Amino acid sequence: MQNNPFLEKSFEIKWSQLTPEHIEPAIESALAKAAARVQAIAQQDATKVTFENTFHALEAATEEVGTTWGRVTHLQSVADAPALREAHNKMLPKVTSFFAGIPLNVELWSRLKAFAESPAATAIVGVERRFMTETMADFTKAGADLPAKKRLRLETLQGELAEITQKYSENVLDATNAWELIVTEEAKLKGLPAHAKAAALKGAIAKGKATADQPAWRFTLHMPSQEPFMVYLEDAELRRQMWEASSTIGSKVPHDNTDLIRKILILRAEKAALLGKANFADIELDRRMARTGARALAFIEDLEKRAAPAFAEDARELEEFKASHTGQPVAHLAPWEMGYWSEKLRQSKYAFDEEELRPYFPMNRVIGGMFEVANRVFGLTVVPRTDGSAEVWNPDVLFYDLKDAAGVHLGSFYSDWYPRESKRGGAWMNSLHTGGPQADGTREPHLGLICGNMTPPADDRPALLTHREVETVFHEFGHLLHHLLGEVKIKSLNGTNVAWDFVELPSQIMENWCWERESLDLFARHHETGAVIPDDLFAKLIAAKNYRSATATMRQVAFAKMDLLFHLETEKFISAPEIEKLMRAELDACITPTEPPAPTIMRRFNHIFSDPVGYAAGYYSYKWAEVLDADAFTRFKQEGIFNRETGRDFVDKILSRGNSADPAELFRGFMGRDPDPDALLRRCGLQPAA
Repeated sequence: MQNNPFLEKSFEIKWSQLTPEHIEPAIESALAKAAARVQAIAQQDATKVTFENTFHALEAATEEVGTTWGRVTHLQSVADAPALREAHNKMLPKVTSFFAGIPLNVELWSRLKAFAESPAATAIVGVERRFMTETMADFTKAGADLPAKKRLRLETLQGELAEITQKYSENVLDATNAWELIVTEEAKLKGLPAHAKAAALKGAIAKGKATADQPAWRFTLHMPSQEPFMVYLEDAELRRQMWEASSTIGSKVPHDNTDLIRKILILRAEKAALLGKANFADIELDRRMARTGARALAFIEDLEKRAAPAFAEDARELEEFKASHTGQPVAHLAPWEMGYWSEKLRQSKYAFDEEELRPYFPMNRVIGGMFEVANRVFGLTVVPRTDGSAEVWNPDVLFYDLKDAAGVHLGSFYSDWYPRESKRGGAWMNSLHTGGPQADGTREPHLGLICGNMTPPADDRPALLTHREVETVFHEFGHLLHHLLGEVKIKSLNGTNVAWDFVELPSQIMENWCWERESLDLFARHHETGAVIPDDLFAKLIAAKNYRSATATMRQVAFAKMDLLFHLETEKFISAPEIEKLMRAELDACITPTEPPAPTIMRRFNHIFSDPVGYAAGYYSYKWAEVLDADAFTRFKQEGIFNRETGRDFVDKILSRGNSADPAELFRGFMGRDPDPDALLRRCGLQPAA
């Protein structure tokens, strides 16, 4: 079994060897070894327990199975195929059951408590005490103190949740991939940017829907195809078709997620009840910065209240603008008109078309510039690995090494930026190996990855990104730095293993450098001429920065509010005859009025329904962390956006610390005070500058 490639210990992963037939034996082997190690801890003499043979031993016991399963789930997200999906889904219940069963192991829990309550435990300090208290809290949250019958039900419930949420995710992916629109008349593509048109032609040819002599254009629901189509295409009927397809993802047989949503909510509510909590939100938020679901909802509803006047003005202005240009009465727009007329209004107000910026954002320069920002701010150097020593899972994937100012290898990472049908949508970062400080005084490098679905190259043109895509690249790199710069000797407290309303601070703060002239000039250069963004175009970008910011804020408020209402008032929704109708009514004030009204995204809301926990009851974290990042970046603005000392302080106080201390304490360490709740409102123009 040691020859199984999924169990291979080498730092550089041999992706070509990680084939589906190896998954079951690898996971079975790793699970067996982990179970034996856990039992060894649980069966030892309770009078001889130490920190090393309890808490530390438990940390090590599950490392192999966690790493091995991480490789499987990663492949399933970037190279989905029938055999891989089958192998993944076969092992998913076993892995879920194993991890869910650890806190429910009565003998194990008694050994952990025996040490935690012993006189020797008082000598445990620093990060090890943090680990001990966090572990005890994890066990309690997972039901360790429950009677036997409830513990067994909780373990079963966790397995059921894993299977149902996986099916939800598959339905979203499969429904997304099932739809295409083939346009055979070029005249219907009026308004579509050249890059989007070229990509659509390339896609049609690749799918056998067109030839060079008989051109046709293929459009899909993947964002690089969908976004320019909905924003720029003049043909409203075609936009309607795409909008209807997108808005009904997860709502039609055979990919209907409606019943799965009910089942997920019922299971989560049952979990809360088993653990003695009023609702699922309070379970998840107990050790996050918000602490309770009610406090998180109050935070979101306060944002809603503050944004409401500007949100109403945004809607009214757009309706009047369309009416003035069409000669029609002022009325609600159709949902498929929103992106199109919003862009027309932006161009009218600011003479700014986002497509004007695209030639200045070739992917290779964006990546190179981002690495240069990391060098100037944090003293880091990123070196591409080009000697073939690191395999990749797709030809588009690149591999890099990250080093500090002294040349120490801190970590390595893969990047995978372009969409494929076998790859899930969105953008994300993940860890593949956690290194950091070792017991013998050495340091192991970390290994991670960043993925996205950005505009791909087309014909003889490089990948040219939108400014929003550039922000996304920087965002995911921020998450990656949080992982790769971790200096916590307890692996489960390292990197991004922090409270979810804090985890977005390192990612979102990186987006700020995408708006500064000084940093943009490092990489925003025309792909043909090398010229920087002209002053007048940059001025338009900044002037339009907060264009419809209330609408953008309210969109996130609606998502967060939906999530919290589902998990705070579950009974009301699961008993409703039409769950979508009820939720749509709850969110009405947060959604731009259209005719017909747009549905919610609940059937395709992967963030909260495609994982047993994921962002469930935690989507508010994006806005919460925006407050943190807006506030924290004011220090960089005051001291210099490339001030190495400020950057070093951010590494020392935030990026390297993981979950070694309470996040509020870490923030105060960097800023010298608690967060300013109005920082975000000032940044997005919803409150005057101080």
